[in-house]
Amino acid sequence: MSVDDATLRQKPEPLPSPWRSGRFRLFFTARSASLLADGMLMVSLTTAVLGAGHGASGVGYALAAWMTPIVLLVLFGGVLADRFTPQVMMICADLARMVAMLTMAVLLFSSDSVPLWQIMGLMALSGAATAMFQPGMASMVPRVAEDIQKANALLRISEALSTLLGPGLAGLLVAYWQVSGSYLVIAAAYALSAAVLLPLRKLHTERDEGDAPMWRRLATGWQEFRSRQWLWGVIAVWSVYGLFVFGPALPLGAALMIEQHGANGYGWIASADGAGTIIGGLIGMRVRPRRPLVAGALAMFCFALNPLAPALEWSFAATAIAHVVAGYGFAFWGVMWATSVQSHIPLTVLSRVSAYDVAGSIMVIPLGRALAGPAAETFGANEVLVFSSVMSCLLLAVMIAVPAIRALRRAPEGLPRTTEGEPAV
Repeated sequence: MSVDDATLRQKPEPLPSPWRSGRFRLFFTARSASLLADGMLMVSLTTAVLGAGHGASGVGYALAAWMTPIVLLVLFGGVLADRFTPQVMMICADLARMVAMLTMAVLLFSSDSVPLWQIMGLMALSGAATAMFQPGMASMVPRVAEDIQKANALLRISEALSTLLGPGLAGLLVAYWQVSGSYLVIAAAYALSAAVLLPLRKLHTERDEGDAPMWRRLATGWQEFRSRQWLWGVIAVWSVYGLFVFGPALPLGAALMIEQHGANGYGWIASADGAGTIIGGLIGMRVRPRRPLVAGALAMFCFALNPLAPALEWSFAATAIAHVVAGYGFAFWGVMWATSVQSHIPLTVLSRVSAYDVAGSIMVIPLGRALAGPAAETFGANEVLVFSSVMSCLLLAVMIAVPAIRALRRAPEGLPRTTEGEPAV
């Protein structure tokens, strides 16, 4: 049943802070630990592959071995999370990643030239486990916190901190304790995540107890996804955004900023981006717009500064400020989007719908990154990044122009939801 205008005009009772929930604190700790491990992984992997003599191409193959199972298996991860509960799948995924990282540590400790196929195999196992972990994460938030928006904002801040601290911690461990030591710490972080999720394994969830085959469960998730124009409309735009904006922005932007400001300057700019993400999360805790997707998309316009600053060769200070603003926009959008999905989708299918969200959002980013180099050689890196900035604004304008996206309202807080995902009054 829809909420009537009188209910919407009522001032809602303030919801309890997520920090008051022991379940949320456990989930937050688990998510922070896994994010820290993910942040350490790229530095550790690059060091390990180069140290084993496989060169830059080997790094690319290893990253592809990690990313490919995520894209291919994430939909199945959503089905399994709805079938066996998200927390069980997340615990199993963390244990699998822990085993993969421990094996890497042993191989690197025992040999200076680990074969590339072994590294790729372990990274593929880690990627497959990540595909099982990711869909359930979104559906856990409404189960551990009443204030979904504030919980998402806190998780976004944790992500920013982990992104800032993870690479630096991995670098210190590689420098003073060899790369095998870094993998031991990564394995310990995944083990911590599994350990603190364990008390949540009996958390009440609406499990999918049916005997339908896998393909039918996937079809049910697809039907839930496609039946909401605001949902698939955002993902359709986001897929193009990943190809033309996220894809080129990281590799080409990093190369230009290192050239313009040096490696140390680029490190500080990356930290400025993380600081902006924290600001966006903090603002996302307080601001509760009536139309969250519109507010999030307007904030996301700020992300156009991310590729624009290096493309126009702005000064170090101007580039750092631009990345603070861009980080804010990206984080605020993330809070608005996650909260909208988690508050409008039935819990029984939320993991599957989240899996379609993840798949649609990330599958074209590797293609965008692969095409960034040839495009830069043909048109120039600066020109490609200016194009990315323009496309960012155009695509966000298209998103806001979609009536279903523009009309979606914030779900009333603290009200139970019907099986269709709408608030019941």
